[in-house]
Amino acid sequence: MPAAIKIAIAGLGTVGVGAVKVLQSHADVIAKRSGRAVEIVAVSSREQNKDRGVNISAFQWYSDPVEMARTSDADVFVELIGGSEGAAKDAVMAALESAKHVVTANKALIAHHGFELARLAESKGVSLNYEAAVAGGIPIIKTIREGMAANSLSHVYGILNGTCNYILTTMRESGRAFNDVLSDAQKLGYAEADPSFDIDGIDAAHKLAILASVSFGTVVDFSAVHVEGISHISAIDIQFATELGYKIKLLGIASRDNGTIEQRVHPCMVSVKSPIATVEGVFNAVVCDGDFIDTIMQEGRGAGEGPTASAVVADIVDIARGISVPTFALPVDDLESIPTRPISDRVGAYYVRLMLVDKPGVFADVAAALRDNDVSIESLLQRVRDPGEPVPVVITTHDTAEANMVSAINQIAALEKVTETPCMIRIEDF
Repeated sequence: MPAAIKIAIAGLGTVGVGAVKVLQSHADVIAKRSGRAVEIVAVSSREQNKDRGVNISAFQWYSDPVEMARTSDADVFVELIGGSEGAAKDAVMAALESAKHVVTANKALIAHHGFELARLAESKGVSLNYEAAVAGGIPIIKTIREGMAANSLSHVYGILNGTCNYILTTMRESGRAFNDVLSDAQKLGYAEADPSFDIDGIDAAHKLAILASVSFGTVVDFSAVHVEGISHISAIDIQFATELGYKIKLLGIASRDNGTIEQRVHPCMVSVKSPIATVEGVFNAVVCDGDFIDTIMQEGRGAGEGPTASAVVADIVDIARGISVPTFALPVDDLESIPTRPISDRVGAYYVRLMLVDKPGVFADVAAALRDNDVSIESLLQRVRDPGEPVPVVITTHDTAEANMVSAINQIAALEKVTETPCMIRIEDF
């Protein structure tokens, strides 16, 4: 058997400890599948003596991950620090410059700096692998880069954030308010103390930018992603969605068409009959449309120690086997910079909830705003409330341009008898 491949791990949080556990507990089977042993030789983290539930005494300790990246005798540098700047970026750059392979779970780093890192990795003849950065234990990067290599992909979309999916699922099942469910998610460890990266859609947008690049052969461009979160979704919207035959999901959606790329993350209403609607709780799912494979969907846990560590170790095994694939499926010089299709160009149906003062003529003003912006009503629902209380009115539209819909919403919001900011959710037909 060839000599062992040596690993240095930077970051011993949940995923880092998980990777150590997998490599230690499955050492024999990993060696058989890799064709060589996989040996951890060095680690780095903030605290050396913290009890992590794994034995790291046999590994060389580094307080500085950048120094470890430069000077350790590792063949593979595993970055599990997190963040798009600072120590994570500096250490990965140092590892690549030292001609070490890199494995990372850092979606922010790849979304913001993936192109320059891929170019550096290519110039040094080493791999930059990041399966764990997108959808946790779902092997979607490997699937697209290798399993779908014969296809031209037109669409990729999915549930890319388990925290948001858990919140929306629980709100629907329990009828509870957003903030109440978010608090529970934090207590259960599904949401961070500062949950903004998740609930504002940023985490999902990082992942979508990466998926779009791998799927369409383009330069990864996080700045091109239109991003909206879920904090404005109320229990009443979820109730109305159920009545209309929909579920609300935070989706990342990317497509390539007519020489442009569309990338958007926002809440969507999807038919309860669509496969993506069945994905509940903390689970993720990714759907790809290809010209020869038609449509495939992969579902699994999108985060957590086990699934994410499993993806990290799978990337290490590929390197040990000598498998080398371009970072974004194509050589860096072949990646295209393609114009972005703005969200204002979207054409589709919409759900709109208004809170109106129950007075004669109020809806006539709403209808006039829709008419003036060429928005056609498909259905209308109204609820009765106590006298003097605002009345919820829900409108679904036929397909219309986003720019027209936004103009109509702004006009409606300015009406004196509209008591709350209108809630608009895009309806996606999958």
